[in-house]
Amino acid sequence: MTILENFSLKNHNTFGVDVSAKYFAEVSSFEELRETLNYSKSQALPTLFLGGGSNILFTKDYEGLVIQLNLKGISEEVLNEEEVLVTAKAGENWHEFVQYCLAKNYGGLENLSLIPGNVGTSPMQNIGAYGTEIKDTFDSCQVLNLETLEMEEFDREKCRFGYRDSIFKQEGRGKYVIVEVTFKLTIKDHVIKTEYGAIQNELKKMGVQNPTIQDVSKAVIHIRQSKLPDPKVIGNAGSFFKNPSIPLSQFLEVQKQHPEIPHYPNGDLVKVPAGWLIEQCGWKGRQIGNVASHELQALVIVNKTGSATGKEIFDFSAMIIDSVKEKFGIELEREVNII
Repeated sequence: MTILENFSLKNHNTFGVDVSAKYFAEVSSFEELRETLNYSKSQALPTLFLGGGSNILFTKDYEGLVIQLNLKGISEEVLNEEEVLVTAKAGENWHEFVQYCLAKNYGGLENLSLIPGNVGTSPMQNIGAYGTEIKDTFDSCQVLNLETLEMEEFDREKCRFGYRDSIFKQEGRGKYVIVEVTFKLTIKDHVIKTEYGAIQNELKKMGVQNPTIQDVSKAVIHIRQSKLPDPKVIGNAGSFFKNPSIPLSQFLEVQKQHPEIPHYPNGDLVKVPAGWLIEQCGWKGRQIGNVASHELQALVIVNKTGSATGKEIFDFSAMIIDSVKEKFGIELEREVNII
């Protein structure tokens, strides 16, 4: 176990915010993880776990121990002719894991291609895109209880998945660390999800009429690359805000003033695209100081100059929230974790 002091986190968060951790450790095994946690307990240090650093905004230095989870490995268990369980350790890159499954012709994750981050953080916010969420293929995850330092298993029901939500963001927050995740995927007779217009249009451009899961993945990658900035080129954390779901009565009132508002049924609620709301308030492409809303996707906040502080980015997001609330009466919620 190696503990580094006053360690820069600039290259460990996709916003590229230049903050430091008082202490930093990278762990590559369960044994190292337990050893590091025992050390943090003995020193009474607050502890933060980092995966790919893609869903986090540091607004200040971290006055505790940051643990970079670098647990690696993928295993498979064929259940029958149609299904397979695929387990990935927390430190596996999410997109590379999806591509691994597609290379084996395992279906279920193709719509989630090119989402940044690592496998271990995927259940936390029930990542989703283009009609698919983690909960659709999730089987279970192994977690380390940070109080007892014992392993526990969480099935889908225990995870209590919601829209960009799970038990790990609610009462389980700070109590567990996910060390591996198991997905139940299809071996044949895949369910192809192309109901999103963007995917259908992209497949048409590709000249594909009967898409495979690999075709769907390629279409999703093309779409994401065309409108979402690469964090390696310009600092960002992907979608900064959740798409709000509001009561039907509230939606109808908003619709009276804005008949063109796009919307989607979501149970008893109505989901409204946050990007559209933000764009209508004039934020798309707008820059203030070092921070901007991306010119192709208003939902994405970028570290435009590469020199933005976390506070600048947070304050920029607060201005967006205020303006959407003032214009539409809808309060946006940040999807990114604020530290």
